[in-house]
Amino acid sequence: MQKSVIEYLEQTVRKCPNKVAVHDEVEEITFAQLWENAACLANAIQQHVGMRQPIGVYIPKGCKMVTSFAAINMSGDFYVPLDTKSPAARVESILNTLEAEVVITDAAHKEALQAFYSKTILVVEDVLAESQEQVLRYETEQIDTDPVYSIFTSGSTGTPKGVVVSHRGVIDYIDWAIGRFGFTGDMVIGNQAPFYFDNSTLDIYLMYATGATLCIIPEDRFIFPAKLVDYMNEQKISFVFWVPFVLINVANMDIFSSKKPEYIKDVFFAGEVMPNKHLNYWRKHLPECRYANLYGPTEITVDCTYYEVDREFTDDEPLPIGVPCRNSDVLILVDRQRLAKQGEQGELCVRGSSLALGYYNNPEKTAAAFIQNPLQKHYPETIYCTGDIVYENECGEIMYVGRVDSQIKHNGYRIELGEIETAILATDLVKNCCVIYDFKNKKIVLYYQSDTDLNLGEFRRSVSVHIPRYMLPTEYHREEMLRQNGSGKIDRAYYNKQVNE
Repeated sequence: MQKSVIEYLEQTVRKCPNKVAVHDEVEEITFAQLWENAACLANAIQQHVGMRQPIGVYIPKGCKMVTSFAAINMSGDFYVPLDTKSPAARVESILNTLEAEVVITDAAHKEALQAFYSKTILVVEDVLAESQEQVLRYETEQIDTDPVYSIFTSGSTGTPKGVVVSHRGVIDYIDWAIGRFGFTGDMVIGNQAPFYFDNSTLDIYLMYATGATLCIIPEDRFIFPAKLVDYMNEQKISFVFWVPFVLINVANMDIFSSKKPEYIKDVFFAGEVMPNKHLNYWRKHLPECRYANLYGPTEITVDCTYYEVDREFTDDEPLPIGVPCRNSDVLILVDRQRLAKQGEQGELCVRGSSLALGYYNNPEKTAAAFIQNPLQKHYPETIYCTGDIVYENECGEIMYVGRVDSQIKHNGYRIELGEIETAILATDLVKNCCVIYDFKNKKIVLYYQSDTDLNLGEFRRSVSVHIPRYMLPTEYHREEMLRQNGSGKIDRAYYNKQVNE
């Protein structure tokens, strides 16, 4: 029985060692080179930490980051992708939560990392320049319930939460995807998702398991969809798993009226709601493609439901999130007490081996989200409560409605509005604030209490020290005093009504 994701890579290296595994804007590496470099780096890691330890990876998305991930898993540890473009304070907060003893970086980012991290730093270029004995712990000491990675999502209290995912969760997910969709090594995978976003898991491990080439698309191509299509044709990209924001942008600019991706066969998407208006544009211009809507929070090893688009929809119809993936069971619960009836809305909860192990160093949040199955009284069984409201339609498909709480998905990123508020209040530029999400117009809206209007340039510079730019509000409303509810708290229901009704 397979117990480690590295076994995928090991088998592929034997099968096609000289095939290109990963291609980025700067370099490309074969499967044999990926294995050799990762094994060398793994040996260096093993000299500093024991098994099952978090190892930060502070490198831009590319070949070196993939190599670092493989190396960390070879060493029996688990990787934590760190965004080099995030404010240093946020990365430092993550490292403090991890209590990480080792962080891997590249030569270009060593100095920036040293500014806020003082423990062991391994520079990829330096390690690979040395000859290392290759003794890999995963072969004998690792089991499938050990962690493979931890991805930090936005936290409701302003502190990021580290979701810890096991090897078994990823293995189940990849085996399901290959079995359900028949993916092969002939694919060229066009990666869009940042490696600190769990959608990238499918891209990386399909490459491991099938021998497909992972082509990391330069970020600037997504700004200009015409150049994106050109790049897809240059690289012969045949499979994409993107956030809907990218697909929507292509449709809004009517790119396919002048050029089309010639090699694309599979268009998969997840991370936020995909409007049928824009999906219909893709289906009209690329009718031979296979389209699939995947759904799942980071805590469910990427996805727990899927819908392969198999019928026509009008522009204003919602798209189903489908049916459970193999070995995942979806429960739609009303008040976390009983199963919803068909057509009745409830919270989507999940059970199965796809569940994350919990939040790193955060037992309180883990206990709140990963609970005993209320329908099972006879033995311990954990379910994850997603906070997403759904219902089952007459076709037996699950339909997404919205969020229970203040967590939203914006341009593919999962964001807690509370983290934005924490960052704003940390600047002392406002007396108080309330952040609301405009679901219709896809905007983050700020209501702030202040005697004067904000200097928006100063505001954005100050807040960007604490949160990434994609979390910044784009609409602002000043109030002399924020409205309160009967409990003396900010009346969020009032402001939400102002924005969304």
